[in-house]
Amino acid sequence: MAFEAVIFDFGGVFTTSPVQNFAEFERRHGLPEKFIGEVIKTNHHDNSWARFERSEMSLEDFDAAFAEETKTAGFEIRGRTLVDLLKLHFNHEMIDALGRVKAAGYKTGCITNNLPKIDSKGMLAPGESRDVVEQIHANFDHIIESSKAGVRKPEPRIYEMMCEALLVKPEACIFLDDLGVNLKPARAMGMTTVKVPIGDVGPAVEELDRLLFPA
Repeated sequence: MAFEAVIFDFGGVFTTSPVQNFAEFERRHGLPEKFIGEVIKTNHHDNSWARFERSEMSLEDFDAAFAEETKTAGFEIRGRTLVDLLKLHFNHEMIDALGRVKAAGYKTGCITNNLPKIDSKGMLAPGESRDVVEQIHANFDHIIESSKAGVRKPEPRIYEMMCEALLVKPEACIFLDDLGVNLKPARAMGMTTVKVPIGDVGPAVEELDRLLFPA
């Protein structure tokens, strides 16, 4: 089946990954590598991070709940501290790739796990233009935000919702994300998946171009 649509994650694809900021925090505080990620992955459908991304709890409740989860894991980190680490920079190479995809006539979508009252603009590092977010969003035919939809990656339903909105079958879609756990459900339902390496989107852009614009 020929490709009809390309679906993108947002953070970690069009911007640097929060994982990079988590790693720096861990280094500063002498924590084990990937400490924060391991807490977030523990009970990953129902922990405080998952519930916060689905807008099932307030920032105040998340602040306390994440502190308790991290304290149990060995080092207390307040939820507000984690949110403050979400200061990201743009990956302009991927932004340009989205423009090529859109110009070529493919349908485009974005599935993003985000936080209530903290949109993509609210996660930008100082000095990054919020207008760029608007430019990126303008190239999407449809956007699904976990905090508004009440469902998040890697729950299969959110991928189904995007296919329904774009009127495409999964087999006709390419899906890009920086987290392998989010790629697995998309691949299982028939999508072609592209993993975006943390810290270097170049290989993913090359793979996307190879799939859509073969020589």
